[in-house]
Amino acid sequence: MATSLQNLSTEKGEIPSAKNMKFGIVVAEWNDEITSKLLEGCYSTLIKHGAVEKHIIVKHVPGTFELTVGAQFMAEYTEVDAIITLGCVIQGETRHFDFICQGVTQGITQVNINYNIPVIFGVLTTDNQQQALDRAGGKHGNKGDEAALTAIKMVALQNEMENHEKIFNF
Repeated sequence: MATSLQNLSTEKGEIPSAKNMKFGIVVAEWNDEITSKLLEGCYSTLIKHGAVEKHIIVKHVPGTFELTVGAQFMAEYTEVDAIITLGCVIQGETRHFDFICQGVTQGITQVNINYNIPVIFGVLTTDNQQQALDRAGGKHGNKGDEAALTAIKMVALQNEMENHEKIFNF
């Protein structure tokens, strides 16, 4: 369990160069105070690791629930190597939180499977606004940074697997 002062966004392991990679970022407009910070972290981390600005497409959708179809559109209509979804759902007084979180989680997973492309889940699901702020550039780091690093690593893994000769040919 994370302590209250732990930055969860520290880089772990070797980070490949993103120089020749293309990324799509789909960002929810709902909770914009949070999602804009996630986008800043994500975008700057991609650039820091060699991504070229013209190889990063950013599109906005109304809310977190719409991230799934936004990611699907990105997979269908662009030639990106990975898609990063950024959103924030904050617990309220109704079960709406549960339905949105479950729907977007299953939806993003399905886009991963259907399109054989890394679709990264950069969605905060928090109990309150402060927890979201803490994870969008606050004391717990920035989930946008983490999503960017995950995308870079997954594109590198996919490229490695596609370029690797089959070891077992029976």
